[in-house]
Amino acid sequence: MGKGLYEKVQGEGGDVVLLHGLFGQGGNLQSIAKALEGRFRVHSLDLPDHGRSPWSADPSITGYAEAVNAWMAAQGIENAFFLGHSLGGKVAMALALKRPERVKRLVVADIAPVHYEPSHEAVFQGLEAVAVAGCQTRKAAGMVLENFIQELGVRQFLLMSLVKDEGSGAFDWRLNHRALAKAYPSLLRGVSSESPFDEPTLFIRGEKSAYVGDDHLPVIRRLFPYFQLTTLAGAGHWLHAEVPKLFNEQVLTFFSGSVDP
Repeated sequence: MGKGLYEKVQGEGGDVVLLHGLFGQGGNLQSIAKALEGRFRVHSLDLPDHGRSPWSADPSITGYAEAVNAWMAAQGIENAFFLGHSLGGKVAMALALKRPERVKRLVVADIAPVHYEPSHEAVFQGLEAVAVAGCQTRKAAGMVLENFIQELGVRQFLLMSLVKDEGSGAFDWRLNHRALAKAYPSLLRGVSSESPFDEPTLFIRGEKSAYVGDDHLPVIRRLFPYFQLTTLAGAGHWLHAEVPKLFNEQVLTFFSGSVDP
């Protein structure tokens, strides 16, 4: 599965791998990719079950991390800098803990290695409703989603994953949403390891987000003892899109700190 992961590559230099969040795709992190491409070769991946990457029967954080590892082996990439947002952050943490030789430095954007309570039930309901509606236009799909999701920004984000079936003309999801819904409880679980990741790690959280609380710091410290924590003022969970300049500066400085001028 990992060998076929879809990627967009831009820039030249040391390898950076970007991992998006749940229901997303690599293009969601294009702002930081463009900020990094002047110094690095940036790989924006679509995780399994998302975007243009293959689907899996049983999605899991561990399975996704292994898919990224297999992709690196197929590409001949020995190790890389990693940035993961939300679900992608959990995948990046799992990879760093299980295969630390793959990860030079790690940036984790607004997620912690802890268990989270369910919060996406309405999204899964909306995805299923669109899938069975046979919508002939994106506008129609958006109207179906509106019955389940009030936030316009969330609807616009999800609609980026629509694709038109050439046979029926109806829109459906690039997302493997039914398998993701079934596996959702496992995706909410924390990341664990007997051994810590002993390379520099930067956790970036949004001031208005509850995803990385001070009560999570003991777990972070145990698994990532060489961590730094930065809180971006005015930002929520989508910090890379809400305050891109601040976010990009933090990531570029952190990655560039271990690169020869």
